[in-house]
Amino acid sequence: MNFNITDSVVYIGVDDPTLDLFESQYVVPEGMAYNSYLIKDEKIAVMDSVDSRTTYEWLSNLETALDGKKPDYLVVQHVEPDHSGSLKAVCDKYPEMKLVGNAKTFTMLGQFFDIDLTDKTVTVKEGSELLLGKHKLKFFTAAMVHWPEVMMTYDETDKILFAADAFGKFGTLNAEDDEGWACEARRYYFNIVGKYGAQVQAVLKKLSSCEIKIICSLHGPVLNENIQYYIDKYNTWSKYEPEDKGITIACASIHGNTAAAAKKFKEILEEKGAEKVTFFDLARDDMAEAIEDAFRYDRLVLMAASYDAGVFPPMLAFVNKLVAKGYKNRKIAIVENGSWAPSAARTIKPIVEQLKDITLVEPVVTIKSSLKDTDIPNLEKLADALV
Repeated sequence: MNFNITDSVVYIGVDDPTLDLFESQYVVPEGMAYNSYLIKDEKIAVMDSVDSRTTYEWLSNLETALDGKKPDYLVVQHVEPDHSGSLKAVCDKYPEMKLVGNAKTFTMLGQFFDIDLTDKTVTVKEGSELLLGKHKLKFFTAAMVHWPEVMMTYDETDKILFAADAFGKFGTLNAEDDEGWACEARRYYFNIVGKYGAQVQAVLKKLSSCEIKIICSLHGPVLNENIQYYIDKYNTWSKYEPEDKGITIACASIHGNTAAAAKKFKEILEEKGAEKVTFFDLARDDMAEAIEDAFRYDRLVLMAASYDAGVFPPMLAFVNKLVAKGYKNRKIAIVENGSWAPSAARTIKPIVEQLKDITLVEPVVTIKSSLKDTDIPNLEKLADALV
């Protein structure tokens, strides 16, 4: 797929609609876009390569865009295989092309590829510039957003930010997305970048001096309108601030009794005026979406069955994921179920207590086996405390 972004910048990326799991863990029903760009000037620069799954199509797109010319540079902003997977192939095709990256870039490339980098590298650092002719590229290090070698590139001429993985989203460019950029971008951010909010804040601060008219991410669409909207979203997300008022119910149910209680609790919350209530069956629904909504809204309810003197494994996986992604600044309530020795709450609590700036909402509610009329007053009390 080739199209012009400006008179001299061309999109040469590839859609991969056959991919089912991104990073072997995130469901991508529409597949994934691997983005790459070409800057045509006195010197020609390729901005990143693509996953090895799509090497052939990408090289064809590149050759078409070059129109008989050869690239002078390949800027390697991110070494992760979904972006560097075709690097050796393009180096073999254009042996005179130089690679532009930072010191960590080239260390990591040597780990992934058996490639001789002698006299083939241009090493840049924070604030370095590369003049292509009309276009002047300025480099910003973005360590741990979300790998240590990541950098972003600002084209001072066309005011384009080549943002590496930042501002990316799940899905192909051709995917129909009725919910717009934010839904899949949010799921992408919190599940992949979410742990590194402080590092995202540092990069946003550095980029604040740049006039950005276009954002070219390595995943998802080219963003060329209302740029501040996307920056504001990243600012909110990376500060771990709730984006909207609402309650996410994350439920881990073995035989369906805990799920039935959770659905009843959802009704109670809605009757009491909760702004928004979302529900996830952690054993069946996409956990990445549950993580997304847990970060999106300001309150979270964990409802789980007891299991092996602990908690049902889908809930254990969920709360551990929250810890790994730096979940904070929220209210959390717990409802447990157990038939003879309820243990879910005492298993969940120590994990939740690892989280920063979390308020545990009382009371913790215990259900014995199945929801009964006598349990409703306790759920009502908990709902009142949440709403």
